[in-house]
Amino acid sequence: MKLRGKQKRYLRSQANRMKPLFSIGKNGLNETWLEQVIDALHRRELIKVNIQQNSDLEVEDVQEYIESNSNINVVQTIGKTLLLFLPASKEKFQIYSVEVRNM
Repeated sequence: MKLRGKQKRYLRSQANRMKPLFSIGKNGLNETWLEQVIDALHRRELIKVNIQQNSDLEVEDVQEYIESNSNINVVQTIGKTLLLFLPASKEKFQIYSVEVRNM
């Protein structure tokens, strides 16, 4: 799902007070970490991920890895924090995707 500007603004406003749910440390990225993020997104749809200071990865590297290996949309990056969005497949978990789809 390709997000338009209005949709991204809405998602950013909803994530304003969220705390990062996942961190990326010195172990870097792997398939297990990405599977856990996808599982969390299937229930929450919108999460923040923080890159720790001891990580060798840059924000651009993480964004490229996530977007190339999954259907997750990187909505925003601020410093070392990424905002991720993936519409939930189950209707009971669709908190944000219904609103985004109607924009």
